[in-house]
Amino acid sequence: MVQHTINNYPRALETSVVDSDRAVQHVRSISNEFGVSVCVWRYDTIVFSSLTPFDFHLRNFADLAARLSGCVDEAVVSVAHVYRKTKRNLDASARELGFSWDDPDLETKRRLVSALAEIAESKKIRLTVCSQPELLSLGADVARCVDADRICNVAGKDISARLKGNRKECGCFHSIDIGEYDTCPHGCVYCYAVQNPEMALDRYKRHDPASEFLFPPPQSVLDNNDKSKGEQLKLFPIID
Repeated sequence: MVQHTINNYPRALETSVVDSDRAVQHVRSISNEFGVSVCVWRYDTIVFSSLTPFDFHLRNFADLAARLSGCVDEAVVSVAHVYRKTKRNLDASARELGFSWDDPDLETKRRLVSALAEIAESKKIRLTVCSQPELLSLGADVARCVDADRICNVAGKDISARLKGNRKECGCFHSIDIGEYDTCPHGCVYCYAVQNPEMALDRYKRHDPASEFLFPPPQSVLDNNDKSKGEQLKLFPIID
């Protein structure tokens, strides 16, 4: 199962992501080889700004939905949570690149999600909302980013799991996240997982695809790894 974010935002908001034409082709390739159920399109995080106002999202989402029609059966959306680090990154980028951003009222967000659900339905795509039950509306359901039912369908066998999200609002099945903050180099200014873009880029440059680690850990961790052969470390899982 693959979740593929395609927002097609201006570079001021997403400095280093793959352009939408290539991204759509990636999804088409996955769908053609493995089936429509394998790839889920994510249109998130939704950012309201002078570059991406309400009407922009309607047009942009409709264009992407048309291009992805027949390749995916679900689109996951969420509206930006303006955490402290998110506000800091948005403010800095807005000052540097000359745009403004906004966190509109709940009714505006609901109207947009409802409109996107109608657009998605017209392309035979089901719209779901990630961890924001207050935005659910007619035509929009709860997103399960870790979806045991979908995985069962893809795998062709039963995957036993219970509903247990990572936080109160999360609709996912039980899972263990082996990711790490400050590791993505895409440079999205609304990102929750990158507080230090320079560190993320440095770790990306030092990534070794053949290594069992996402990025080179301190020597003390390597020494401990040798001593704990066969055991799973808390922060750096051993992968057989």
